[in-house]
Formats: sequence, C-alpha cells, structure tokens
Amino acid sequence: MWGVLAAALLLPVGAQAQAEAEVPQGRFRQPATRIGEIIEYELSYRHEPGLNVIFPDSTASYAPFEYVGKTYQPTRTRQGRSLDQTTYRLRTFSLDSVQRLQLPVTILRGRDTLTLPSTSAAIRLRRLVAPAAAGAAPTLRQNTALLPVAPAFNYPYWLAGAGLVLLVLGGVALTFGRRWRQRYQLYKVRKNHVYFLAQYARHVERFTLSRSLTNMERAITLWKNYLTTLENNTISSLTTREIVAHYHNDADVRLALRLADRVIYGNVFSEDETETDLAFDLLRSFAERRYELVRTQLET
Repeated sequence: MWGVLAAALLLPVGAQAQAEAEVPQGRFRQPATRIGEIIEYELSYRHEPGLNVIFPDSTASYAPFEYVGKTYQPTRTRQGRSLDQTTYRLRTFSLDSVQRLQLPVTILRGRDTLTLPSTSAAIRLRRLVAPAAAGAAPTLRQNTALLPVAPAFNYPYWLAGAGLVLLVLGGVALTFGRRWRQRYQLYKVRKNHVYFLAQYARHVERFTLSRSLTNMERAITLWKNYLTTLENNTISSLTTREIVAHYHNDADVRLALRLADRVIYGNVFSEDETETDLAFDLLRSFAERRYELVRTQLET
C-alpha cells in the first residue's frame, strides 16, 4: 500500500525531471556580426511528444538584440522524441565586443507553466573601425563618391498640376463652352442645309427628266425629314393638312403641298411643268427661310 502511494507521488516529479532532462539549445549560425547586420539565431528543443511547448514570439525580450522576424519548422517526431525548431532573425546596435542571448521555452501543463531557459549563445562583434585611444579623436575616412539614386515619381506635384489643369479647363469651359457649342451647332445646321439643297436638287432634276412620281415623292419626303431635323419637330409623320396647320397656314406651304398632292395622289400632270416647278421652288424657298430663322436664333 505504501509502495503504491509513494510511486504515485513520485510520478509528477519523474515527469518534470524527464522534461527538464532536455535543455533547449540556442545558437547563432555565424560566429561574428557587424552593427545593424541581420543574423540568424536558432532555438531547438527535444521533448516528449505529449508536451505542449511554446517558443518566444515578437513580444519577448531579445536584448541586446532587436527582433526582425522568424521562421519555424513543424514538429518532427522520431523514435518517441519530438523536435521543435525556430530560427529568429535579429540585429544588434550594441558596441559590446561579445554579445550573448538566452531565450526561454515555456511548457504548458493545464493551468501551470514551466519555463526552461536555453543554453547561452554568444556572438562576436566585428568592428570596421579600430577603437581610438583614450582622449584621441577618431580618424575619419573621406568618401565623396556619388551614389546612384533611383528617380522617384513626385505624386504631390503631379496631383497639384493635374488639379490646376482641371481647374483651368473648367474655367475655360464655363467661359467659352457656350460659344463653342453654339459654333458647333451652327456648323451642323449649315452642313445639313447644304446637303439638303444638293439632294433636293438631284431629286427635282430626276423628276424633270423622267416625270416619275417616285422622284417627286422622294423630294417631298426629303423636305419633310430635313425640317424635322432642323426644327426638332414631327412633321415627317404628319398629313398635308396637319403640316399646313403646324406652319400656321403658310401660303407657300399650302400651295406647294396642294400641287404636289394633286400630282402624286391624283396623277394629274399639267401640259407644261410650271405647276410642279412652282411647287418645288416654294418648298425649297420655305426650307431656306426656316434655315435662316434657326441660324439667327443660334447666333443670338
């Protein structure tokens, strides 16, 4: 009975002794370093597979070194023993000739923790300048050679320049925008009018040569479409009576469309071409008057 109780009491002590049997190993991968140079420090620990082991992170103290980063390897278990290994990237700005580092490894056991310090690792500081004698000023080495500097894109100035350009363009648009739009509208109206006159004359000429109702219908349709585009109305879809009413019973429009309807729908040709010529002339004259009216409105 007493033997079993003693064995039970000795089990935690034996487990702790076994955990402490392996000391975490810390070492620098290079014997010497210089001020500010990145060095690698390797921390490894062999233990039982069931232990929960925690290595130091970026919040730990690495004095006299500064923490830069770390890489770790997954736990490897062979022949009943596990190995955890982490490589830390450090640098130092201390001037001590020999600098040492000893990092702890933490073992979790429920609510309790056990901290095991690693073996002490030392690294030698490689000096580039020999230490000056007591009271003597250090000897300075002159180096006036220019080093190449990569050109950098000056974002603030470019953004300020772009903003200034946009501001100027906005001011120009506000000042001259209406005039430019007016000139562009005048250009389009003038171009469309010249095109209408040329096409209208071609249809009239074809009708005169062929006396074909198709050419006369095309001339009337071209006239309606041109006035629809010029004045932004819908007379191209209106009847003759509606067109005459739209233009307030204009005498030239009323007479020209009445003569054209008598020829197209009544198939009534006069002995001479006086009536058809009159109808074509009246429609062209009315279109020119409406063009002059629109052009005058755009220029004011």
